[in-house]
Amino acid sequence: MPDLWPWFAVPLLALAAGCLALAPLGAQVLARGVVFIDLAVAQGAAAAALWASVWIDHPRPGTVQGFALAGGLLAAALVAALVRRRPAGREALIGLVYVAGAAVAVLGAFGSAHGSEHLTRMLAADLLWAEPAQALSLSAAACAVLLAHRLRPQAWSRDAVFYPCFALVAGVAVPALGLFVVFAALVVPALWMRAGQRLLPATGVALGAGAGGLALSWAIDRPSGACVALALALAGLASVLQPAAAADRGAPATR
Repeated sequence: MPDLWPWFAVPLLALAAGCLALAPLGAQVLARGVVFIDLAVAQGAAAAALWASVWIDHPRPGTVQGFALAGGLLAAALVAALVRRRPAGREALIGLVYVAGAAVAVLGAFGSAHGSEHLTRMLAADLLWAEPAQALSLSAAACAVLLAHRLRPQAWSRDAVFYPCFALVAGVAVPALGLFVVFAALVVPALWMRAGQRLLPATGVALGAGAGGLALSWAIDRPSGACVALALALAGLASVLQPAAAADRGAPATR
């Protein structure tokens, strides 16, 4: 077992950093009632990252990261504008942004010889092959989000802060973790916070489930992204077994 630690170190760091970066944002997503925003923004990042692989032969991870950040920021700007203009229909409009991003991704995959492979990787990345640079980028994002959450938690309520920050984190996370894991890592801690847990214990639930998914992937030789997403989804569903103390107060726990 000790020989496996070097192999798992980078995937575990990427997963832990992703959960820590996304958890405070997930609490804000649930408080705002815009759950689709994660899918829409992350799908924008995924579509842009996929087109990087279509336009550039064997792009560097940094290039894919840059495309993902641009796609996430564009999707976030569009979502923010739509929410301001039609707040009553925001979920439907954000859902359409997601559909548009997914369609753009499929069109890009269709035009590439390895399109289906790229599309699968954007949906459920193989965490066991995460790059050290991706893990470090996610770690930097996690430090920035947690520091902002600690020092200026009220700033997340401002659209001018929340939407760009969310887009930047999604742009970093999607190439490393995949769309499914990003969405699950966003909402699972938030659901446990709604059930009365603090931020760090709730994030620990998500991280423990994700680590279990990685171990399962290794044990049964199945795609790690799908295994981690499944484990996270089950952990999120298990939150219904706890009394929704924070939800009854109308806001998620934040510390």
